Amino acid sequence: MSEPATHPHAGSRSTLGVVMILMTLLGWSSVPLFLKHFANAIDAWTSNGWRYGFAALLWAPVIVIGAWRRSLPAGLWRAAVVPSLFNIAGQVCFTCAHYEIDPGLVTFGLRLQIVFVAVGAYLLFPFERRIIRMPGYLIGAALVFAGTLGVALPGGPHPSSTHAFGVTLAVASGFFFACYALSVRHAMQGTHPVTAFAAISLYTAGGMIALMLAFGARAGLVAWSLAPDQFGLLLLSAVIGIALGHVFYYTSITRLGVAISAGVVQLQPFLVTGASAVLFGERLTPGQWISGIVAVAGAALMLAVQQRITGPPSPPERTPPE
Repeated sequence: MSEPATHPHAGSRSTLGVVMILMTLLGWSSVPLFLKHFANAIDAWTSNGWRYGFAALLWAPVIVIGAWRRSLPAGLWRAAVVPSLFNIAGQVCFTCAHYEIDPGLVTFGLRLQIVFVAVGAYLLFPFERRIIRMPGYLIGAALVFAGTLGVALPGGPHPSSTHAFGVTLAVASGFFFACYALSVRHAMQGTHPVTAFAAISLYTAGGMIALMLAFGARAGLVAWSLAPDQFGLLLLSAVIGIALGHVFYYTSITRLGVAISAGVVQLQPFLVTGASAVLFGERLTPGQWISGIVAVAGAALMLAVQQRITGPPSPPERTPPE
């Protein structure tokens, strides 16, 4: 018998893991809805600047305490530069996509990220090539690609140029987030994920604030024109999606493993699309729904093959968009 089955606290650990991954799923599913909600009130640069600036304040104590205890890894700030640049690029594309297309379509388009990660892992990590060459893994990747392509086909009254640009932004965000995950794995191996993300969040916030000051309406001060409750909602979205979302996700990984945690997160597009239909009137055609199911099934198959061949991989493989 395995240890988890006989450990006296195994049940409570699993229960906490389930709660944490469900909180992660709900929190990350709310982020595209927040972004769409504010799309008509503030520009994308302002949205990113305020959300990441506030989230960085919440994560800063991790760095401050680590510096005070002199426990921060050597070379942390240098190692975090490249992942932060990829994270900034991914977040910009992800947020801007919501100003062009509906949230459900954005999150389905983001599924290509797992294919980009597979290609990058094949090039960077030779020991993983045997996994990526597995027939089941390749079939899963093909399903993700075909399903995402099917979802991307226009299914509503959107102008074709706007639709194409929005889908391009969503796919580009998946590419940059894949580069982010791979660069974290390559450059920050051995660093605790919470410490790594705290450093990256500070860099990312600095980049987002600089972009807001340069390109945001009134250098980002347009956010002050929001009603107090709406401004509070903007900050709340940062807490839910950035500050708490990663804590919940890392906690679920330690209790449930990466495969289960990442698999549950694959349900995000369905929750986002359903909520977007109620809130914003987003509608996907039956063909797009079928394609979306195919894409998510392909991602699940890739995760299942990886889990079967290697066992639980080391986190984090993905920092979802916020």
